[in-house]
Amino acid sequence: MRNYIFKSERLGFRNWIEEDKIKMFIINSNPKVMEYFPTTLTQKQTDEFITRMQTQYSKNGFCYFAVDKLESNEFIGFIGIAEQTFKSDFTPCVDVGWRLAQSEWGKGFATEGAKKCIEFAFNQIGLKNMKSICPETNNKSENVMKKIGMKKTKIFNHPLLSKFKKLEKCVLYEIEK
Repeated sequence: MRNYIFKSERLGFRNWIEEDKIKMFIINSNPKVMEYFPTTLTQKQTDEFITRMQTQYSKNGFCYFAVDKLESNEFIGFIGIAEQTFKSDFTPCVDVGWRLAQSEWGKGFATEGAKKCIEFAFNQIGLKNMKSICPETNNKSENVMKKIGMKKTKIFNHPLLSKFKKLEKCVLYEIEK
């Protein structure tokens, strides 16, 4: 039995554990999953990401949570909320984000999980505003943002993606409590 921080109908949200590292690396090394990122990630980069998430959870009580399907306790990726501090006129902020194994796409998990994470952010953490960001070309993620009730507030050039012209132009969505 896993120790979940909270659950949605089909998903359990938890802090990261050691056995997630190889499973998340498999997701991060899939070119299709990472299509809207500059590159796939190495095992070392994945481990560093998980360490950052564990640190954010210890500090704030939230992060991009490790997510399991409740029916099988199978790890399928992350959905959660995390601090964003890159330089822009709307940061620092907290955003909702997700990255799931390709085998779990099209099942509504990102939408279900993101809704639950926003509810957690507003009702448990006490946040009043949530943001979400993706490259303008990432229609699947933008559709999730729309489905969870977020509104597009701007298109901007992401400073961390300035060397990647196909990814640099991003959309910003927001939702208020």
